[in-house]
Amino acid sequence: MLYKKEVTITRLIKPAFLLGLIILMASYSSPAQKIDPDSQTETSIDSLLNLMTIEEKIGMIHASSSFTSGGVERLGIPELVMSDGPHGVRDEHGRDWAPDNASDDFVTYLPTGITLASTWNKELGYKFGAVLGSEAKARGKDIILGPGVNIIRTPLNGRNFEYMSEDPYLTSQMAVGYIHGVQDQDISACVKHFVANNQETDRDKVNVVVSERALREIYLPAFKASVVEGKVNSVMGAYNKLRGQYCAHNQYLVNNILKTEYQFPGILISDWAAVHDTWEALVFGTDIEMGTDLTMMPDADYNKFFLADSALAMIKRGEVDEKYVNDKVRRILRVMYKTKMFSGRTQGERNTKEHQQVARKVAEEGMVLLQNNEFLPLSTKLYKTIAVIGHNASRKHATEGGSSQVKALYEITPLEGITNQVGTNAKITYAEGYKPSRDNSVDKKLAREALEMAAGADVVIFVGGWIHNFDLSVWGKDAYDAEGIDKSNLKLMYGQEDLINEIAKVNPNLVVVIMGGSNVEMANWMGNVKAILQAWYPGMEGGNALANILFGKVSPSGKLPMTFANSHTDYPAHAIGEYPGIDLQEKYKDGIFVGYRYFEKEMITTLFPFGYGLSYTNFAFTDIDVKKEGDHVVVACTITNNGKMEGAEVAQLYIHAINPRIERPLKELKGFEKVWMKPGQSKRVSFSLDKQSFSYFGEVELGWKLDPGSYEIQIGNSSADIRLKETIVL
Repeated sequence: MLYKKEVTITRLIKPAFLLGLIILMASYSSPAQKIDPDSQTETSIDSLLNLMTIEEKIGMIHASSSFTSGGVERLGIPELVMSDGPHGVRDEHGRDWAPDNASDDFVTYLPTGITLASTWNKELGYKFGAVLGSEAKARGKDIILGPGVNIIRTPLNGRNFEYMSEDPYLTSQMAVGYIHGVQDQDISACVKHFVANNQETDRDKVNVVVSERALREIYLPAFKASVVEGKVNSVMGAYNKLRGQYCAHNQYLVNNILKTEYQFPGILISDWAAVHDTWEALVFGTDIEMGTDLTMMPDADYNKFFLADSALAMIKRGEVDEKYVNDKVRRILRVMYKTKMFSGRTQGERNTKEHQQVARKVAEEGMVLLQNNEFLPLSTKLYKTIAVIGHNASRKHATEGGSSQVKALYEITPLEGITNQVGTNAKITYAEGYKPSRDNSVDKKLAREALEMAAGADVVIFVGGWIHNFDLSVWGKDAYDAEGIDKSNLKLMYGQEDLINEIAKVNPNLVVVIMGGSNVEMANWMGNVKAILQAWYPGMEGGNALANILFGKVSPSGKLPMTFANSHTDYPAHAIGEYPGIDLQEKYKDGIFVGYRYFEKEMITTLFPFGYGLSYTNFAFTDIDVKKEGDHVVVACTITNNGKMEGAEVAQLYIHAINPRIERPLKELKGFEKVWMKPGQSKRVSFSLDKQSFSYFGEVELGWKLDPGSYEIQIGNSSADIRLKETIVL
């Protein structure tokens, strides 16, 4: 009778007031007991759960539209509103997938994840997240689906542009800052895709078989850091299988590791249409099922989701205990309270000058100067005619790439940025040079026009690389970085390689700018050009950022977050692995030797190593000091700017185990700090290393292990350029 009375009363009370009443009643339930905010929240959740029917609970654990999960209107529980993506809030499309083109959904288009990681600047990670969280809040979202932290295992992955690095430590550090930035705005971040979603080919059905050591040392650390250090509110389960079971309802991954070992209190959300079994989803930890296939239909019936009617029937038949549903709803409500969805959330901001400045700053610090034969920065006093050549010089990328597409308020292209920078100080000419086509054909007319223009210019800036698209019917398979498909190789498309070499013949003053989410083959042309700049996908202020670097307004300070080998066949996923899988089974034979770990072990020369990036000034590393302080090893060194221009250097700390008892990488990144210095200025940089920094995962012990012995502390400005070394015995 009491339950019926409460239900009757709630129909007469406004939802917001009801929730306040529940909290108030919980506060007075035990007057003598002091209730901290967490226990008070849990008590309030208990009260709501007691008021809910099983049908209402089930309604909260699956999609109610393309990007919402259900609420309970009579209890004032709102829907959860989610949105892609990791570098900008996706365009509005109502409750279906059709864009609402008339709506005011313009946002700040931030540089992509790999650009952010290339800054090696943890403070920028926070600022990046804060912009994203504020704009998501301004657009009425509750969860922003990012960051993406999957390890870059193969350079062919079409989604590498969203991810951060081949290295788990760099990824972890940048992700934690991003998450804090988002969630300090009372918006939930959603770290994805948990776990081993390292390719787009067969992503929804490939079974990944990976050793426990590689799982723990390479593929899980960024997720653990996101949960333990970042306190992330939600995690997205990946499409693929791990050891035979789908990741979105994988008992070992979700219940054992995420929710028990990491003590994750938040929500495990499935990737869209990543749930395949009702019982497993109920019991093995899926908290919210989101979907694609059904929602693509005009008459979508969300009751047909795995965690809808079929789940309800299982509960009513007694096949699954209702406690599993209660736990899912509790987690959802916990996040709702934490992000002030019931009251107190402030207004967000969108398209502010400050947000645009963050976008430009990330782009400036993320671009990586790969080669410079004493040519950059350019001067308009020396070069009066500047030819800009290349399709990517005028192409905009914000609305492309798959689920991370955004509708930018504006987007400054490279051509626009260069024109803005030069003004009337020099003449700018432009030729497209090449044009994307489905059959990868070369447009000879465009190439001829470009060569004629190059021959008459003082300097040429060629802007090429990948395009950032999604439509196979228009662009063909290998042209782009996008969700859903991988590239076949790293060769420049549409005749770009030949065009670069031909331009160099008629004008040796050639700078090449590469845009894209990964590297390209360079060996056949890099010796013919004066400078190479990796620009990634640099966001709405990318053109201005590029011009600032090209003309010396800003000294480049980006460092590679992945190794640049010349061919994809050089990478371990291809050289010794089974990419993209054999009969949908893919054994990660590379184990822990991913990226630079592999290239150094096999002594393979690469074009540009992990952590590499040039500057317009010079830095010296001196005075290393290594000492034990309690359970930590404290390392310090001095960096001095010996050049003539203000700039930033990244001190990278690697650990090398000397004569290890088991096979270990020759070096592992365990610390980094980015410091800005004026000419002649010195700064002391310090690091604190705990036991985990020196440990490996023992597959016999099934736990982290620190072997006593000698360890070499290495500090440099790339994995291949170690400037200081000191040995310590633990």
